[in-house]
Amino acid sequence: MNRKVKATMDNPLDAFRLDGKVVIVTGASSGLGQRFARVCDAAGAQLVLAARRLERLEALAESLDAAVAVRADFATDDAAPACVEAALSAFGAVDVVVNNAGINRIVPAHEDDVAGFRHELQVDLAAPFDLSIRAARWMIENGRPGAIVNIASVLGVVGGGPLNVAGYAAAKGGLINLTRDLASQWARHDIRVNAIGPGWFESEMTSDAMFDNERGRSFVERGAPMRRGGRAHELDGALLFLASGASSFVTGQTIFVDGGWTIT
Repeated sequence: MNRKVKATMDNPLDAFRLDGKVVIVTGASSGLGQRFARVCDAAGAQLVLAARRLERLEALAESLDAAVAVRADFATDDAAPACVEAALSAFGAVDVVVNNAGINRIVPAHEDDVAGFRHELQVDLAAPFDLSIRAARWMIENGRPGAIVNIASVLGVVGGGPLNVAGYAAAKGGLINLTRDLASQWARHDIRVNAIGPGWFESEMTSDAMFDNERGRSFVERGAPMRRGGRAHELDGALLFLASGASSFVTGQTIFVDGGWTIT
């Protein structure tokens, strides 16, 4: 009796690993950023954790295999160079940037001022651009491929309406198109630039307005076809896909993880 010879292949899950990769995660002191740092650590990455609250970062770094903490205020011009310098000093490279740090001002547009709007654009849009170009510059000069993952939002493609978040929506819309443009510029250098567009996930930024009151929960449940907000682990797959070699032929894309919010 002839036996069939079973073809063997590498474990496809290995493509999602980040072993030996140096990953910068901004806004890592709490919420989604902290979760992103833990996920990258579990996948084998060496981490640079950046945010304003150094004590929280240091506590997180202590719980991870290989991580350093950097105090960085992304409203200033010092944050991006500090992140890249920390990565090169501690680990000698930059392979992945996760641009997660951000702020969200809730104010009706007709009551807002240009100074506040500009501040939000600085943190949510200009700072990711600054960190991305500094990391890409090092990658290009050293002939090293890389990945940049921008954390956008569903509000980058739909209006916020009663949420009163014009600055945030403008910044996230800009971030989505910045993702496309940088991807088109850097593809020839094997630097991939993609984004994740989360729907409503509970965090320090969203708890009070969206999850800790009946009106907010009702807004989330009505707008998402899946009738609920997201759970922290439901961003893990998108993050690892875009940060790792699993997405080696993917660039300029935004993956919406939103329970269907943007399809209605």
